[in-house]
Amino acid sequence: MAQVLPLVSTSFTVLSAILMAFGWRLIRLGRREAHQRMMLAAAFSALMFFILYVTRTVVYGSMPFGGPEHLRVYYLVFLLIHIVFATVSAVLGIVTITLGLKGRFVRHRWFGRTTASIWFITAVTAVITYVLLYVLYPADNTTNLWNAIF
Repeated sequence: MAQVLPLVSTSFTVLSAILMAFGWRLIRLGRREAHQRMMLAAAFSALMFFILYVTRTVVYGSMPFGGPEHLRVYYLVFLLIHIVFATVSAVLGIVTITLGLKGRFVRHRWFGRTTASIWFITAVTAVITYVLLYVLYPADNTTNLWNAIF
């Protein structure tokens, strides 16, 4: 289960980005209600990622970087960028959804473009992080979050 949850949670991130891309296309076509449903589904998928990530981290711990020591600093910088983008996009996502549901569409449109752009980067870096930790350089055991990063 400890190996399956990272794949499932990362898949929710990718699904969220795909749904967001479809939602973006729907609003460009003028289909506001379909856009709203698609974007809420994208947000739900992102929330599912977060719930699974927190659950996995609490129950099983975090996967430390198992790659060569000379690549560790590059991985940590990359991970920091991913974490910052994910956090910013989560906060902006809440703002964007709130503005849309309140009908404040001028601000919603600006925030939506910004949020979606950052989320697409987050989804790509999430997949790369998964590949680095679970495919290319898997560690032998999980550890607590603090030890995995530092």
